[in-house]
Amino acid sequence: EIVTVAGGAAPAIAILDTRARLPWAGHSALHALAEIYAAIGAANMTLVFVNTRAQAEFIFQELWRINDDALPIALHHGSLDAGQRRKVEAAMVEGRLRAVVCTSTLDLGIDWGDVDLVIHVGAPKGSSRLLQRIGRANHRLDEPSRALLAPANRFEALECLAAIAAAEAGEQDASHARAGALDILCQHILGMACAAPFSADALFEEVSDAAPYAGLTRADFDAALNFVATGGYALGGYERFAKIRQTKDGLWRVSNARIAQQYRLNVGAIVEAEMLKVRLTRGRGGGGGAGYSGPVTRGGRVLGEIEDYFIETLAPGDTFLFGGEILALQSVVDNEALVARAASEAPKVPAYAGGRFPLSTYLAARVRRLLADESNRDLLPAQVADWLRLQSLRSQPPPADGLLVETFPRGGRHYLVAYPFEGRLAHQTLGMLLTKRMERARLQPLGFVASDYSLAIWMRADIGARLSHGLADLDALFGEDMLGDDLEEWLNESAMMKRSFRTCALVAGLVERRSPGREKTGRQVTVSTDLVYDVLRRHEPDHILLRAARQEAATGLLDLTRLAQMLSRIGGRIVHRKLDRVSPLAVPVLLDIGREPVMGEAREAILAEAAEALIEEAGGADDGAQR
Repeated sequence: EIVTVAGGAAPAIAILDTRARLPWAGHSALHALAEIYAAIGAANMTLVFVNTRAQAEFIFQELWRINDDALPIALHHGSLDAGQRRKVEAAMVEGRLRAVVCTSTLDLGIDWGDVDLVIHVGAPKGSSRLLQRIGRANHRLDEPSRALLAPANRFEALECLAAIAAAEAGEQDASHARAGALDILCQHILGMACAAPFSADALFEEVSDAAPYAGLTRADFDAALNFVATGGYALGGYERFAKIRQTKDGLWRVSNARIAQQYRLNVGAIVEAEMLKVRLTRGRGGGGGAGYSGPVTRGGRVLGEIEDYFIETLAPGDTFLFGGEILALQSVVDNEALVARAASEAPKVPAYAGGRFPLSTYLAARVRRLLADESNRDLLPAQVADWLRLQSLRSQPPPADGLLVETFPRGGRHYLVAYPFEGRLAHQTLGMLLTKRMERARLQPLGFVASDYSLAIWMRADIGARLSHGLADLDALFGEDMLGDDLEEWLNESAMMKRSFRTCALVAGLVERRSPGREKTGRQVTVSTDLVYDVLRRHEPDHILLRAARQEAATGLLDLTRLAQMLSRIGGRIVHRKLDRVSPLAVPVLLDIGREPVMGEAREAILAEAAEALIEEAGGADDGAQR
């Protein structure tokens, strides 16, 4: 069953109203796979879009598991070997495939053969992304593009409807222009010196004439110039940081030819995660060996690349999904993970950096309005509409322009759940800062968890009673001033700053990853940048790279601009509901709390019992627990 929400000359978009129980939380979309498979079987050629590579691996594997008709289904994402991706693309053009499970690698405006249906698993996170992906279907002037959205949970059903409405209204997800980064400026100054001697005055005029650097002050430019010339006050005694020098005629030129060579080897603004090649080989024993006991060899083909930090979580013999196959790790040699084909009931799914991104600003506002306006519920799948009606009975829907905060006791603890709908990054930052304030207020916070939609904090103190009796103030807790001293104090204590500094140090040229004939590992780079970070914090806290790291963290890791806008929006508009038990909207975020790994059947039983208890407590026992 589907709920059609657009049609005619416009794209024919539908939201899957699944016959299965729609989960309250989770992103696997396992409940909808049979219906997705049926839609693939009824179409000539289908693109199944997902948001992350991990999701692509999981969905592809599950579709093959139920592929009783032996439909030719392929997988396409950016970590697969380029040769493998080209084979899939060629098969699409030749019409030899019925479906391709893909990420944004197939977003581009290329006519990929006779695609007549696009299925989007999960919420698209923005109207522009939705239109781009739907546009891959039916490249004909006289036919609309057909699309089916399959939300993975109940909040995503709301997001899907909001995305369709935003697309119909022509709202685009254009990001706000960012101010020019200081580490990029340092790299540019060195690059100009490598090209030809330059005048500092002329270069400043040229750089500040560019829109991103229109607000650049001469003091900041001179600080960047001084960094390239000396490394700064704390590093000025080391010759290796003196990369440019000023001649008698006042021009700046590169110090020597070796520095220019190093610049060409390391230039670039994208710092990629440490990757390992995944090479297929014969295994030995255990899950990947099939009885083979000889030595592990490196003669097999490369399947693609995977992030180093994921492989670090595995032991030899552990299985994981990659390239649509179940593989067992054999060993790690140099920059390669040697693997063998294996069989496993529960292989791990790789997670990749950059796999999480928030709702667009337009979409977040529409989701809030959709929740607040009960007249929209007829457009939603029946299970979602019933869920929202239950929320109105137990508590209330979140307001469109304010913030709903619920408090309730559970399991000997007290919970505060807020619904900003501003995305996971902003919510994580909010959680970090709120718990610091709660600590000072003697509320004894124990932890928090953030999702794209909400934030939950649990504590020992009865926060609901204190708010009801005026002993705590939500407007003060959520005050805009938390982005001042609280933020600075937390940043100074956080390991996140070291991560940001590492990126800035590589871009600015303070640390060079590549040299002729050799390349530093990620661990070597981390050790080097951590040492310099500690020195600069002690001896030159206003160093330009420390300021660049704060700027990078604010935009890339913390989403401070969006958080500041949210705090301004909700000022004086916070609604508190003191409840005696968990509300329906709070269940999804609470299902993320305390998920400690318990291997085997016990783990499944514990998670199932926890989900059933939460949903029954929220008043939705008739819907069943979704694991």
